[in-house]
Amino acid sequence: MKLFAKYNRLNILATIVIFVIGSCTFYLVLNYILVRQVDSGLVSEKEEIRTFNRLHGSLPEIVNTKDQIISYSQADKIEKTTYSNVTIKKKHKEAFRSIRFNVDVAGQNYLVIVSRSLEETEDLQQAIIVVTIIMVALILLVSYVINRLVLGKLWQPFYDTISKIQNYSIAQKQEIAFPETEIDEFTLLNRSIALMTRRAQDDYQSLKEFTGHAAHEIQTPLAIMRNRLDMLIQDEALLQQHAQPLVDIEKAVNRLSKLHQSLLLLTKVEHRQFLLDEEVEMSKVVRDKVYEYRELVHTRSLNIDTNLQETKILFHQHLAEILVGNLLSNAIRYNVKEGGIFIKLTNERLEIANTSSLQAIDKQHLFQRFYRDPMGKEEGTGLGLTIVKQICDMAGFTIGYKFVEDMHVFVVTFRKPS
Repeated sequence: MKLFAKYNRLNILATIVIFVIGSCTFYLVLNYILVRQVDSGLVSEKEEIRTFNRLHGSLPEIVNTKDQIISYSQADKIEKTTYSNVTIKKKHKEAFRSIRFNVDVAGQNYLVIVSRSLEETEDLQQAIIVVTIIMVALILLVSYVINRLVLGKLWQPFYDTISKIQNYSIAQKQEIAFPETEIDEFTLLNRSIALMTRRAQDDYQSLKEFTGHAAHEIQTPLAIMRNRLDMLIQDEALLQQHAQPLVDIEKAVNRLSKLHQSLLLLTKVEHRQFLLDEEVEMSKVVRDKVYEYRELVHTRSLNIDTNLQETKILFHQHLAEILVGNLLSNAIRYNVKEGGIFIKLTNERLEIANTSSLQAIDKQHLFQRFYRDPMGKEEGTGLGLTIVKQICDMAGFTIGYKFVEDMHVFVVTFRKPS
């Protein structure tokens, strides 16, 4: 739920609760005042009857009206003056407010009941309640509209900042620019994010330069090691005495060489040193890579099922070969004996699926550098999928992964023509 929607909901809910409590309180206070006003009129009528009795020694003649009814009756005992609400049936039942009091007329005790209609009071209450409800509804409506218009405008710089952050890439060399805002909090937020991104970008550039320099610096000693190793292997006497150590050294050198090549490739891709201006036949690239790995596929008794549509995309030939080669290499290396590999190519996407004894890959580490599945026994640099991801990002492709029916499925979606 968005902050604005949550605030608006809480604001409206609080306003409704306040108005309901206020309206109930207002109704009770209004009812109390109106009833007290009617009681005041009843008291005045009581005083008039008693005054008439003192002056004339009798009760005044009863003159009942629509809004007032008076009745006399002899009483055996004297009661306290009391007030009550009663219902009197005339043409229809009506609510009245009554006062009961005693009057001594020539030594005879009489009970006098004076009742006044509450119909006008109830009409007034209803009118006030209707007006109050309409006012509350208008206030809520106006408050909602104002909140949407005003708060939406006030929060617009925040959404602009979020949009800038979502479209920002640390690999970009230009600084992230935020629009000016008059809100101090948003200005502070933008400055803090801009400072953070500058620091992250500087660190990223330093790391990229370090990786590139390290990869280049490794090249010379690696070449020397390989040459010296070749010389040692050619010495048959030495080879017979130290065959296994030399084999281990050769494996280590080969692995270091692959790591060096991968780091160099990553550096070139990150620095965007490849021009994506070639028309690449992806179907031919896939067929060539399948043919290239035919011996390894045969050794592991794997079955490759291809469904290739003739597809041409604007890409880079070498990067296309690396992209397909890394995905196909992983599908072969992490497969099971007599397993299957399924390749599907269309104008929109490339899909490579393979059987495996490994469970689903943790997506948090899927494209992480030097990450290898702890359950995997195959040796590797841990950079294959990282390189694939970097190539896809540079080319504007998207790469997805899913684990379906004990199969690892990688899907590369190509750019749509603009």
